[in-house]
Amino acid sequence: MRRAALTLALLGVVSSGLASDANREQNYAADIQQQLGLGQALWLKTAKQAFLGIFTEAEKSDNSKVVIILHEMGDYPDAKPLMHRLRSTLPLHNWASLALQMPIREVGAKPDDYYPLFDEARERIDAAVEHLLKNGAKHIAIVGYGMGALMAAYRLSDKPNDIMALVAISLPVAESTAPQAQSIEFIKKVQLPFLDVYAEFDLPTVSDSARIRRMAGKDNPVYRQIRMDGEDHGYQQDYDLLVKRVYSWLTATVSED
Repeated sequence: MRRAALTLALLGVVSSGLASDANREQNYAADIQQQLGLGQALWLKTAKQAFLGIFTEAEKSDNSKVVIILHEMGDYPDAKPLMHRLRSTLPLHNWASLALQMPIREVGAKPDDYYPLFDEARERIDAAVEHLLKNGAKHIAIVGYGMGALMAAYRLSDKPNDIMALVAISLPVAESTAPQAQSIEFIKKVQLPFLDVYAEFDLPTVSDSARIRRMAGKDNPVYRQIRMDGEDHGYQQDYDLLVKRVYSWLTATVSED
């Protein structure tokens, strides 16, 4: 019964002509709803499709502060350990979380295959913001990881509407002429509070570009860059410390006014 309901909910995704891999999204959604122990699975809609989100309420506040969480390339909203830890720990520190299923391609797809999905990704972020505002959110931040960080920067570079802060974890700078891959230009345009986090042994597109990202953010007085020493792209040595850095920065940065 539950799987049948999921299939019906995903009818908007499974139409031909959409770039995201509908079958992978459907499989992820079915697994998440069957195994979800914390948070509420909900369906959000763009003009073209429905997609999954996981909302987790803040424990000691009124959910007026919410973080939208965007996963890495090919992943899903409750991917362990990092996405799960972010979406479940932030609510312990007065930030509700809404982890989104972002558009994905087939297994083995390369970053270049993802750039055509970015307008679709922007529509999903817009739908999430609209939903949160209608349900009482007053302070909305985005935390993106890898490709999710690039998708967030792409959206915020020309549409910062209703977002108060961005945390980019392992933001890549690709050698690509695709307009969706211009991380450095996005950093220059995003004049919001911006935390740029990367690992000492991150992917080359992340670690080798740390200085140029830092230089791109120099005219933004609320841009900050942090290197997580001893970590690689998976942050598995101490992902709790990474999550602590995220919620501490958000709490100190986002005004309550």
